[in-house]
Amino acid sequence: MLIQFSQGLNTFLHDVFVSNFTWWAAFGIFGQLLFAARFIVQWIASERAGRSVIPLAFWFFSIGGAGIVLAYGIQKRDPVIILGQALSFFIYFRNLALIAKERRARGKVTIEGGE
Repeated sequence: MLIQFSQGLNTFLHDVFVSNFTWWAAFGIFGQLLFAARFIVQWIASERAGRSVIPLAFWFFSIGGAGIVLAYGIQKRDPVIILGQALSFFIYFRNLALIAKERRARGKVTIEGGE
């Protein structure tokens, strides 16, 4: 039974990662790695600050990774990937818009506060 399972797993992994490996698969994997890198950036920023923070780079990695994975999902015609990444793509842009709004407001407060 264990040998059958092992052979089946070997066949599955070979099909997924060797037989069906295409340029699009490499592109999708790159997107996933870019997407995953955002957590490394967030972890490093939090360690440096000594508290949990989300740096601006986190959102740019999120957008880059989501955009690439979305393109991959569209090419593969995968509704799960398309819906998941399309929604999060807009959320990341909204977070950048909120950050920009906050920074503009801080700039106005500083200028007005300096009078």
